[in-house]
Amino acid sequence: MKIKDLKINGKTFLAPLAGITNLPFRLLVKECGCAVVCSEMISAKGIFYNSEKTLGLLTSKKQEKPLSVQLFGSDPDSMAKGAKVVENLNIASIIDINFGCSVKKIIKQGAGSALMRDPKLSTKILRAVRKATDLPMTIKLRSGWDTSGQQAFDIARIAQDLGVNAVIMHPRTAKQGFKGKADWHLIKNLKQKLAIPVIGNGDINTVEDAQEMITLTGCDAVMVGRAAMKNPFILSQIEDFFETGSYQTPSNYKIFRTMERLTEMYVAYFGEIPACKMLRSRLSWFVKGMPGCSALRAELSSTHSKNHILAIIKEFESCTA
Repeated sequence: MKIKDLKINGKTFLAPLAGITNLPFRLLVKECGCAVVCSEMISAKGIFYNSEKTLGLLTSKKQEKPLSVQLFGSDPDSMAKGAKVVENLNIASIIDINFGCSVKKIIKQGAGSALMRDPKLSTKILRAVRKATDLPMTIKLRSGWDTSGQQAFDIARIAQDLGVNAVIMHPRTAKQGFKGKADWHLIKNLKQKLAIPVIGNGDINTVEDAQEMITLTGCDAVMVGRAAMKNPFILSQIEDFFETGSYQTPSNYKIFRTMERLTEMYVAYFGEIPACKMLRSRLSWFVKGMPGCSALRAELSSTHSKNHILAIIKEFESCTA
């Protein structure tokens, strides 16, 4: 698959997840076999006003390429300038525009899913961003504000006509959030309406889900979000399955080494105290369902140092041997 002139070597994309898809996690997922990783949702206005916190989200390393940087906002001028800044930083392989976030504070700004109710403003934003950058450009949208999917089809056609190079669809309404079931048939309908690549997102929890989505919808690739948080290996499993017809479940040894790897990367990137606070919840994702995982969560809840975390991992590993 190509997005504009960018060849994608695989069928897996990591979804943008606020507070989750930071640089260390993206690097980890890349090591686990993901074809394309995506940044956290980044405010175009934050870039425009040189917000230190926002600009910090643009930290990248060449090992994670191809990287998709997702921007959100409702002002065409700041969106265009944000995209140009990202291009000049030479970190992004793709610029993605957020049409899917349904968080209230984003909706109140007229951004995210709110744009799907305003085709005129959406057109102005997409035209401005496309004019500002030569990078491959995508949009990530939901089905809209009702179950028909018509708003998604309309925005996607506008995007294609304005030079957007691929569309990512999460077929839930803005009101659903992550509740209910994603309607994959809307991805199929969208794929039939567009000439550019369509990437499917929503309810991919297993390798078999990924296969079923592509078989049902004909989409060109799949985007995985929440499932990758607890099992980053799912990306390589999906890639292996499409390439060979089979995949392997990671051993406990590999899972524990990955937990240690993430700990080291978080501490190096965020500093020990902030990293330890973040890792208290995130490391427990990796062992969900294992015997004694609740005890691990309890121990991690009071962790205070990298060495303490590594010791807890070792202790839990010995109990599962």
